[in-house]
Amino acid sequence: MSGTMKKIRVLIADDHALFREGIRALLSKYEDLEVTGEAADGKEAIDQVKKLRPDIVLMDIAMPGLGGLEATLELKKICPEVKILVLTQYANQEYLYRFLKAGVSGYVLKRAAGAELVSAIRSVHQGGTFLHPDVAPAVIEGYLGGLQTPQQEDTYETLTDREKQVLKLVAEGKTNKEIAEILTISVKTAMAHRANIADKLGIHNRAELIKFALQRGIVQ
Repeated sequence: MSGTMKKIRVLIADDHALFREGIRALLSKYEDLEVTGEAADGKEAIDQVKKLRPDIVLMDIAMPGLGGLEATLELKKICPEVKILVLTQYANQEYLYRFLKAGVSGYVLKRAAGAELVSAIRSVHQGGTFLHPDVAPAVIEGYLGGLQTPQQEDTYETLTDREKQVLKLVAEGKTNKEIAEILTISVKTAMAHRANIADKLGIHNRAELIKFALQRGIVQ
């Protein structure tokens, strides 16, 4: 029987190799799960998903270069059928709310990874959603808060998905050339995105931009 069972194919995106190894070892104990690949940052996650077409991506939030949110925004466009399960150490409500708006299927806290992660993967694969109990109140609060968003949150939401990606990279100190390489766009396009971000946010120097990104939890 187990020979004919179709396995749930999982991709692990996290910048800590030891953590990926631990998750891989954990999932290998289950007959219905299979780790098809790993990624150390958001860009690699996007490339691997295009190549391997997994059923589920376990997505870390804070990764160098393209982070989990930025990668999620892009994946939801190019591979909408792939389910994304966010693995996080933070139950930060602004983050949660943004990921849910981006269309992820669930949230698992890293410290709770184990049998709970396995049941999260299974329920998401069947079309359900999964929220770690510690996270649920923050999500509800985020949704309710979303009904009366402060002005500053609004300005962030005026950015396009691509601009959100560029904002994170600028805040991390990346040059226009580095941003262009990471996002595979031209330097001219990267500069245009930066100009649009500055206009939309009304922020015209990098220090202020970094402060904005920190306040919004875009960079740690």
